[in-house]
Amino acid sequence: MVRFDGKVALITGASSGIGAALGREFAARGATVALAARRTDRLRTVADAIVAGGGTAVPFTCDVTRDGDLERTVAAVVGEFGHLDVAVANAGFGVVGSLADLAIDDYRRQFETNVFGLLRTTFAVLPALKGSRGVLVLVGSVTGYLAAPAASPYAMSKFAVRAFAESVRPELAKEGVAVVLITPGFVDSEIRRVDNRGRYHASAPEPIPAWLRMPTERAARRIVRAVAGRRAEKIVTVHAGATVFFARHFPRLLRRLLRRGRPYRTAPRSD
Repeated sequence: MVRFDGKVALITGASSGIGAALGREFAARGATVALAARRTDRLRTVADAIVAGGGTAVPFTCDVTRDGDLERTVAAVVGEFGHLDVAVANAGFGVVGSLADLAIDDYRRQFETNVFGLLRTTFAVLPALKGSRGVLVLVGSVTGYLAAPAASPYAMSKFAVRAFAESVRPELAKEGVAVVLITPGFVDSEIRRVDNRGRYHASAPEPIPAWLRMPTERAARRIVRAVAGRRAEKIVTVHAGATVFFARHFPRLLRRLLRRGRPYRTAPRSD
């Protein structure tokens, strides 16, 4: 098992899903984990479970859409632990729906979290990562390659994340910082039960069948290994890998299939 003893990892969106699983996985491999998210109670539950299992985890209430939150969080992490070695920009959600049902505010809300939240994270952590020659992890999506019908805000945001990763990777490599782009497909998480305003609906049905979803813990193990290897990109699921392959080599065929297929998903009601 690859170890992270003596390392400090900061994870945004760490109160559930991939973020929480990454917190557990990094801690199990010896890292001190700083867990950042808006939902304080759930964040503390994740941190308490890690500590009960023998790991080291500290929760930080942080909203990636608010200027200053990330800077305060990073300052607290470095102040308490002395350094930062890994930063995972994971916070995000999906705004979906047909163009006729969306407004500019829906796109603005999507980009505020998925793109500008990721940028706020990047700018806040870079000084510390340059000092440690650490790793910046950007969580994208297979929709960064495949723009499915009825998911244009989410797809646009994840295309932007991929473009950002590709652009800044050579810039930051000169300063010793590795940029790892994570491209998941369907993973067990709450994202498909979150409405277009970012609110979680526990009773909303899961539209993706269980056989197509990767367990969150397995995804986290693959991501952590990619971080340890400072890989440029990690495509996490088999179907994501197949989608990326077709998007790169057979784009016309993929577009034809999309025209005949079902929309990406329907968002839970926002009202």
